[in-house]
Amino acid sequence: MADRSVADLVVERLRAWRVPRAFGYPGAAIAPLVAALDAAGGDPDFIPARHEETAAFMATGHAKFTGEIGVCLATQGPAAVHLLNGLYDAKLDSKPVVAIVGEDVTGPLGGAHEEIGLSRLFGDVCNQFVRYGRSPDQVPVLLDQAFRTAAATRSPTCVVLPHALQLAAVPDLLPQTAGVMSATPGEPLARVLPHDADLDAAAALLGTGQRLAILVGQGAHGAADEIVALADRLSAGVATSLLGKPVLDERLPFHTGVLGEVGTTAAAQLMGGCDTLLMVGTNDPWTDWFPMPGQVRTIQIDIDGRRIGTRYPVDVPLVGDAAETLRALLARVPHRPNPQWRSVVESSVDRWRDAAAERAAAPAEPINPQLVLQELSARLPRDGSVAVDVGSVIYWYARHLQLPPGVRAQLCGTLGSMGCALPYAVAAKLARPDEPVIALLGDGAMQLNGLAELITVAHHWQEWRDPRLVVLVLNNRDQSGMGGGRPPGAFADRRPDVPYAGWARLLGLHGVRVDRPDLIGPAWDEVLAADRPSVLEAVVDPAVALDPPEPALADLRGLFADGDAARRVRERVLETGTAVEAEDLV
Repeated sequence: MADRSVADLVVERLRAWRVPRAFGYPGAAIAPLVAALDAAGGDPDFIPARHEETAAFMATGHAKFTGEIGVCLATQGPAAVHLLNGLYDAKLDSKPVVAIVGEDVTGPLGGAHEEIGLSRLFGDVCNQFVRYGRSPDQVPVLLDQAFRTAAATRSPTCVVLPHALQLAAVPDLLPQTAGVMSATPGEPLARVLPHDADLDAAAALLGTGQRLAILVGQGAHGAADEIVALADRLSAGVATSLLGKPVLDERLPFHTGVLGEVGTTAAAQLMGGCDTLLMVGTNDPWTDWFPMPGQVRTIQIDIDGRRIGTRYPVDVPLVGDAAETLRALLARVPHRPNPQWRSVVESSVDRWRDAAAERAAAPAEPINPQLVLQELSARLPRDGSVAVDVGSVIYWYARHLQLPPGVRAQLCGTLGSMGCALPYAVAAKLARPDEPVIALLGDGAMQLNGLAELITVAHHWQEWRDPRLVVLVLNNRDQSGMGGGRPPGAFADRRPDVPYAGWARLLGLHGVRVDRPDLIGPAWDEVLAADRPSVLEAVVDPAVALDPPEPALADLRGLFADGDAARRVRERVLETGTAVEAEDLV
């Protein structure tokens, strides 16, 4: 049998790891691998993006929406630099991605064209694994180590393959030499449970609490039934981090919504009234909205022990899988209902939902952006996926888009990089071409890379069994970065208006532009029934205020230099279950 090249061998290893597609931007240094992918006939497929940054976002989006390992390709130099944003997204949101970078340096080291020290460049973002391929017999083990490390550490890894190595011939039987081990693809998942003594301590703490709050993060995916069962057993209220929003049915009467700057007043009130806090799979950075120090006793569950206690003091740490750990707790926690606390929580939720509806119905010029998301909420396909960009759209998504069970939603939660939504949507659609996908973004993200990536959508959509990929563009022509409620007269920096819906039509897609509130509902109906991908351009009011919720006990933050004030807050919470005022304690 004729020798195959290292590039062919890489394709074989990708196939062995069940990689369905690799995202990238072709270039000379990676050309042999791209050619081998093309020759593979779509197993795996190569998806060219319009830019290396969006290719990395697509790989991260694939990991987020599927739970699989994402793969992206790029060449050396500036192309490799462009990968960093998407890879940092994967690192900070704990998603496995493998970056394969081609290098073609033929001149003297230190001065070659497009030469960048790739080990140092990727050393931080891929700090678990950055390796160079040096010989054909290294490549299988190198790739397997990269995939296994990405899966085990839930982080990005990087493999650099010189151009000449990609072209090198590989014998059918690689030599088994010293230092080279055969490797078998696989990502075995361990069953991780805390020690019995720690579970007993957590159960005892939960059993003595009077007013329990559960904060749910993305690490609780797959544990919705256990969370609801525990919440019902102890009459707990539930809040989520922004990344944890898709975990639970948001229609639950005790679900207070998202906690933090983009979140709800009900979630802030839950934190202000609880005396016991259970954190499940969350590393939420918005700690200003957490209970006051000394107010609560806290349990934290996380699969990664390095995250426990990094955001908030923890009394009982539980290192383990969320669902497994919660099942073990359920077997230990007694049934201790507290109807009064549950009534307080549900009344707070009802008030918030009424307030959110009033906010969305408030007049604006020309359209209230909150209304756009509220109208989608009633029409959201139950089998769909939602990709959310960075900007004011996150506020409206967090508060006004109610996610039913089964709907997947993802965003660049920790890095907060604009321009992620459309690449995410492409990855989600390619992973599930028979289900609808909705991307939510502002005009800033659309101009940043969305206009270009619509070309990718136009290139692929006719391959999809369900052609619906809807791109909502909230066009507020605001590039200040300040969001809603800007000072009067600060309009010199308005973003140039672009016909987003018209651009979609030029590409052969569907485009709808609305500038009247009564047309929002019919416009959603139109794009969700279209026979091709659509852009819904909603012209919205940039002056609608974002109005972050007031943190619980906000006027008390700073009074806790001594433990006495914390003790009095704790006692008052135990007595009333509601937030207390500063004048009551000073």
